[in-house]
Amino acid sequence: MTDPRSERRSSPRVSVRTPVTIKTGNGTKQSGLTRDLSNNGVFFYSDSEIAEGTQLEMVLILPKELTAGEKKWVCCQASIVRVQAGDGKSVGLAASIDRMDVLPEIPE
Repeated sequence: MTDPRSERRSSPRVSVRTPVTIKTGNGTKQSGLTRDLSNNGVFFYSDSEIAEGTQLEMVLILPKELTAGEKKWVCCQASIVRVQAGDGKSVGLAASIDRMDVLPEIPE
């Protein structure tokens, strides 16, 4: 009998804490902090719960471990796949990334 909670990720996960800006389909904006991420998923903490199945847009910096050596700003279309009870201050959220677009560099 196989364990139903066995590893299902198709790409490696990187433990990284980076700020993330989240916008849900109804226009609600909030911020969060990632725990880990990969090219097709992210786990992050937020101050408020987002219902499982919710579509959202996320803007964050991908670490060099996922971009062949250079940090990049990205905008992701994602959906919440799991909600995890937090520590009373934040809620843990797992999201599956459906699409990821690299944002253009802004000249200084």
